[in-house]
Amino acid sequence: MNDRLIHPDSYDIIVIGGGHAGAEAAWAAANLLKGQGGTVALITIDPAKVGVMSCNPAIGGLAKGQIVREIDALGGLMGTAIDNTGIQFRILNLSKGPAVRGPRAQADKYLYAAEVQRLLATRPNLDILPGTVDELHAEDGRISAVAYTDTTTNKQITLTSRAIILTTGTFMRGLMHTGEQQTKGGRVGEDAAYPISDSLIKLGFDLGRLKTGTPPRLDANTIDFASLEIQPGDETPVPFSDLTDRDQFPKLKQLPCYMTRTVKSSHDLILANLERAPMYNGQIETAGPRYCPSIEDKVVRFADRESHNVFLEPESLSTNEIYCNGISTSLPADIQQQIVNNMPGCENATILRHGYAVEYDMVWPHQIDATTMTKIVPGLFLAGQINGTSGYEEAAGQGLLAGLNAFRYLQGEDLFRFTRDQSYIGVLMDDLVTKTPREPYRMFTSRAEFRLLLRADNTDFRLTPLGRDLGLVDDRRNDALQNKLAARNELESYLSNHRIDLDSSGSSIPMINWIKRHDVSPALAAETLAATTSLSEAGRDPNLIATVIADLQYEGYILRHRREVEKLAAQEHTDIPTAIDYESITGLRNEAAHTLNKFKPATLGQAARLAGVTPADLMVVSVALAK
Repeated sequence: MNDRLIHPDSYDIIVIGGGHAGAEAAWAAANLLKGQGGTVALITIDPAKVGVMSCNPAIGGLAKGQIVREIDALGGLMGTAIDNTGIQFRILNLSKGPAVRGPRAQADKYLYAAEVQRLLATRPNLDILPGTVDELHAEDGRISAVAYTDTTTNKQITLTSRAIILTTGTFMRGLMHTGEQQTKGGRVGEDAAYPISDSLIKLGFDLGRLKTGTPPRLDANTIDFASLEIQPGDETPVPFSDLTDRDQFPKLKQLPCYMTRTVKSSHDLILANLERAPMYNGQIETAGPRYCPSIEDKVVRFADRESHNVFLEPESLSTNEIYCNGISTSLPADIQQQIVNNMPGCENATILRHGYAVEYDMVWPHQIDATTMTKIVPGLFLAGQINGTSGYEEAAGQGLLAGLNAFRYLQGEDLFRFTRDQSYIGVLMDDLVTKTPREPYRMFTSRAEFRLLLRADNTDFRLTPLGRDLGLVDDRRNDALQNKLAARNELESYLSNHRIDLDSSGSSIPMINWIKRHDVSPALAAETLAATTSLSEAGRDPNLIATVIADLQYEGYILRHRREVEKLAAQEHTDIPTAIDYESITGLRNEAAHTLNKFKPATLGQAARLAGVTPADLMVVSVALAK
């Protein structure tokens, strides 16, 4: 944290909240403003908690790993932070096609938060201020200031700004549940934020309420790991960031995870105690994450299953905390203890911290644009769980976009939207503004119709040039990409100009044709090319070879995707004025007019993806726009 205030009463951009969305927003904004002498403030309850991993001590996974790679390709900090603090790295779905593989890493959660704070501290134009927000102010319909109470002096301070980014996580009127016990707070040991909800309502926003949960943490010294199936990391781990020095990677000692399971007696115990479960006794009425359900949800929804896998994941190199991935719960403490002790290897396990559910306020995302700026109050941007999402990675992606667009808003430039064929961040934002979330939104590869274009291995090729144009990418990252492009050109030229013997008869084919065959794996290709002296070390890089192979082997599908993108481009980029009143359009069905007025799509492409809007409705709107 900087010890000084650059401007005591005014900042160019103010970020509220120090989670993963807030950190990326502040980082992007500070980088964009530094060349202009601009300033950024990050207001958070406790600066020592910036970047804290509230739930799972891991970054990435299926589709989520792609988002982290995208953040890195665009100059964000999450990839660097996890590479410097990861204690296990794995590529998930490695046996499947490249479009559905996802990099994932276990983190030392304490070192991760410290690394995020270290990185933010390298930006001299960024101040991190301790405080709880009391009110957001608007003038002439635009955001103008934030009033907050300094948590160290208890003094109320008002800071003016024309661009404010709100990233409140689970803290807005947060309420935690463990059985019948209820505690106000956004996470264990931290108070909830109450005035922000009232301020948003006063500004005209429609709020909703969602729920998320976390599992118990166990003492590693009380677990019999020798009896459990080990889950090691990759033998040759791959970093997230394109800037990580692979000769110095990984930086920390690598640890395995272990797999255990729940048992039928625990399921019977849960069913017998549902009246004590907040999700089933009416204590919690809000929706939780469907794709990351609590153990009580799993037992009820999958009644035929007698067990569920549970992954025991270390949280740090310096503590004995073990995260129980698979038994998120808000059941009473005594029931949690029995569930844990019934799991193989955990018969004598001690719970260090019980699982709990947390309810919190959010803003229904039809009130934001895919740029993250709100439609109601220009200059106010929302990112993270406040928009109805779940996950560190989804939050960070939104934070980066919010930081970028807050800067562009200040410059009077058009705000930027990612398209669905450009990035998973684009898919995320488009889904948020065209579909009302019934539960916290989580990203999956299945949500991306162009996922062959959006692989984890090609993020720098597709996004770093764009990030450079937007001002997010510095010289070091751009130089790294140019070197990689040169190596790729060298590799592709070699493949086009050399042949390979197929058998002892002397018959051969061009290597470019050989490498397109689906029986040629990246490992085989890398092994074949490893001995050649005609290629530089960069041209023989196994990861580069894997990317080139994926592009060549899926060339037909990729070309088909690109044709579909071109066909949709005109509609996707046809802007719709936000002031349009759809009920005034002659010939438009009432249902379509109501939906369009609610969501206020920014483009015809977004309008086409709204439930209840037909192609015929779209034609009527197109004619009205032409007039």
